[in-house]
Amino acid sequence: MTGSLEYSALLQLVDERSAAFWSAVAAAPSLDAPVPSCPEWTVFDLVRHLGTGQRWWAAIVAAGPAEAPPAKPAAEVPRELESLLAWYAESNDVLLRALRESGPDRACWTWWSAGVSPANAWGVARRRVHEVLVHTYDAQLAAGAVQPMPADVAIDGVAEFLDTCNSTPAAWPHEAAIVHYHATEGRSWLLSLDGTGAWPAPLTEDAAPASASATGSAEQLLLFVWGRLTLNDLKTEGDHRVFERLIAWEPEE
Repeated sequence: MTGSLEYSALLQLVDERSAAFWSAVAAAPSLDAPVPSCPEWTVFDLVRHLGTGQRWWAAIVAAGPAEAPPAKPAAEVPRELESLLAWYAESNDVLLRALRESGPDRACWTWWSAGVSPANAWGVARRRVHEVLVHTYDAQLAAGAVQPMPADVAIDGVAEFLDTCNSTPAAWPHEAAIVHYHATEGRSWLLSLDGTGAWPAPLTEDAAPASASATGSAEQLLLFVWGRLTLNDLKTEGDHRVFERLIAWEPEE
């Protein structure tokens, strides 16, 4: 079910979404401002998390195939706004440089290798696009100025989350279920949950009926699967317990 975005488009999106994140942080009332969608985090914590993540995934891609990832960087993160923004911009440049030098097909360690999302630089680039996209929403929320997400990016974000986070051969510990997600922009997805694991696919006309379904804009669906919105923010049908179990599920492989 992996998406069809070209590698060059993914790298451009990493840069564009990072610029939006940078702007949201610059507009926040202070680095100590709380991030409502990330309880107990401040804006500083958010920047540190995302910037450190950019550097860590750069090191992972640069290392190539590996049994385990390199250690996460432990560099000092500046606490003054201008220096922090410069540090984040540099973190983003480090990631983009590693991705450009590797090319899309370079294999590397990933935590999602058992699922359908590829364990290579293309898969990393796609994951980082949506990591930055959602954390930009977090930063904009903290700044009190949330901007609409690009619809096409949010659509790919829903598919990427299913590919990466809801794709596993670990057996579903409840009765088998089928989940449907419907984006009002005209895209829909299916997630099958049974003893073989969790497997996403595009939703076709002859697909099995849903045990539970959720409908909203692609942005709403993306924010829901990332835990920023709740079922109450979507139009839902069927057995809500399926969603509750899926949210709580921590598969062991």
